[in-house]
Amino acid sequence: MNRILYYHQQSNFSRKIRILLAEKNLECELREINLLDKPPEFINLSPIGKVPVFVDEDGTVIWDSTLIAEYLDETYPQPRFYPSEPRARLECRKWEELADYLGDTIINLWLLNLKNNFTDTRYRTRLETSINRLLPVFDQQLAKSNYLLGDETWTAADVAALCSLGYYSLRLDEDWQVKYIHLKDWFNKLHERSSVQSTVPQKS
Repeated sequence: MNRILYYHQQSNFSRKIRILLAEKNLECELREINLLDKPPEFINLSPIGKVPVFVDEDGTVIWDSTLIAEYLDETYPQPRFYPSEPRARLECRKWEELADYLGDTIINLWLLNLKNNFTDTRYRTRLETSINRLLPVFDQQLAKSNYLLGDETWTAADVAALCSLGYYSLRLDEDWQVKYIHLKDWFNKLHERSSVQSTVPQKS
């Protein structure tokens, strides 16, 4: 059977996997999911009902972008996006988790805006404060090196952070590129890669 990725074009978590598939030169059928009307086929595969969901050639089914990313790296290790050394791998996962948390927070803030809910000021403030606390953490790390884990190559942590920031630009605000120079340079440099350019989310 063909590899299949169930995804949404604007999803930062789906984009994370699309970039890895492209970088690893893995052919994969893309099936876009309407998140407001999910088909039974998709729900049967994903108990959590979220994209992305990956189905490998042997029928292996995986949901959650980090689980998919780790599976792809272990099963198709060239090129690698997670370090093999345990401490370096842990550091990579920490930054990836931080990037995914940023992405989740941005999604929640956008959903709040979408519902025109301007009365829940405490929740809004909490989301905005969290985003504004995380952005300088990434910027300060990139002031020290070309990538989040050093100067040599990008990792799954960079991919996750790139996708979360791309979603931020799509949904909420691009002013972060003015304030966070190291983040901006890193972001724009990675967008020179075809895997990144080809997966840029488009407004519907």
